[in-house]
Amino acid sequence: MGDKKQSQLTSAFFGLTPTYRKNLFKQIHDIIFHGKGGYDYPTVYNMPIWLRNATFNFIQKFYDSEKEAYDKASKGKSSSTTLISEDGTVSAPEFARSKKTSYK
Repeated sequence: MGDKKQSQLTSAFFGLTPTYRKNLFKQIHDIIFHGKGGYDYPTVYNMPIWLRNATFNFIQKFYDSEKEAYDKASKGKSSSTTLISEDGTVSAPEFARSKKTSYK
């Protein structure tokens, strides 16, 4: 009478654990999203695990190297200038301060 049976819905024996399931669907999403239209859901879902992991790693490696190149290129640039000073006044851009011309 005092025995409570555990719901089979929470049992992971015949299915994926919640953590593994979440990681699986995140990996599928990342491949589809960052693949830029090269993959669809059924294709990625039915891929062999080794191929899905390899595809994910290739895409991740590509975007990591792209980020490094972007960071390297933007590191040497100076900070951008703004037309609004700290006190809130707006200064005219350089091209607007040039010699005025009259159009006929």
